[in-house]
Amino acid sequence: MSRPTILRVPPLSPQLHDAVAERYDAVDPADLDTRAGDVVGIVCTNTGPVDADLIAALPRLGVIANHGVGYDNIDVPAALARGIAVSNTPEVLDDAVAETALALLLAVRRQVVVADRFVRDGRWLDGAFPLTDQVAGSRVGILGLGRIGRAVATRLEAFGCTVSYHNRREVPAVPYAYAASAAELAAGVDSLVVVVPGGAGTEALVDREVLDALGPEGVLVNIARGSVVDQPALVAALREGRLGGAGLDVYADEPRVPQELTALDNVVLLPHVGSGTHPTRAAMRALTLDNLASWLADGTLRTPIPEMADRPGQ
Repeated sequence: MSRPTILRVPPLSPQLHDAVAERYDAVDPADLDTRAGDVVGIVCTNTGPVDADLIAALPRLGVIANHGVGYDNIDVPAALARGIAVSNTPEVLDDAVAETALALLLAVRRQVVVADRFVRDGRWLDGAFPLTDQVAGSRVGILGLGRIGRAVATRLEAFGCTVSYHNRREVPAVPYAYAASAAELAAGVDSLVVVVPGGAGTEALVDREVLDALGPEGVLVNIARGSVVDQPALVAALREGRLGGAGLDVYADEPRVPQELTALDNVVLLPHVGSGTHPTRAAMRALTLDNLASWLADGTLRTPIPEMADRPGQ
């Protein structure tokens, strides 16, 4: 019996790339001139674009299995209009991404990176390192109280922080104060953690108004998508002292990071590694493959994206 043909949209980890080939007839974009008509499924990550043109070029496409909780890389309306099933990998990465948020917040507030360089450069011999701020007991706002946002909030509670949040709509039965807008949230906190999904609906949600509301002592942490923050406005706020600091795991044009950011001591920069732990990536890989196998077996998904909630069988 012939194996189903699955398109691997790069970039994929070597493990996921090889796992698809072990289970299926794997093809790559370079093969599509001759194999487009065979493809029934796509495996991608949230940095691998699956746009309307690609979807239209695959007449037998039935499922897109995305390795990542975010899926703004996929033209979901184009997929759903064709009846194509789309999955992502929620929950299995919540802990790792929440850890990254806390690591960035602590690193900026306690100046961990600057202090490390202080020791390495031998400057400790000339005197003590300056005092820093702290996270414990501070006020932290969470922009986007979904699964990851709540995982961040739980960890902040252990630090004795006062947590508040903003969502498109208020979340029932949570012990955190709700702010009616991103700017209102920023105005009432010391630090702001951004956890909203990417996409057109949240593009530049954190703009100059929000950054100015956070203020010269405020810290912004972004573990969501680079598109959510107006990056030029962020650079200007940091350089002009209108924002105290930032911890960033995501950027507007990855992997290109503006020199204006890399030159600043009050910014901690990570290379989009929020879920980048061995156990988390293994769990994400397994769930991606499970979604694909489930759809091929009976047309259902383990973790369909929310937009598919009303589809029969999901």
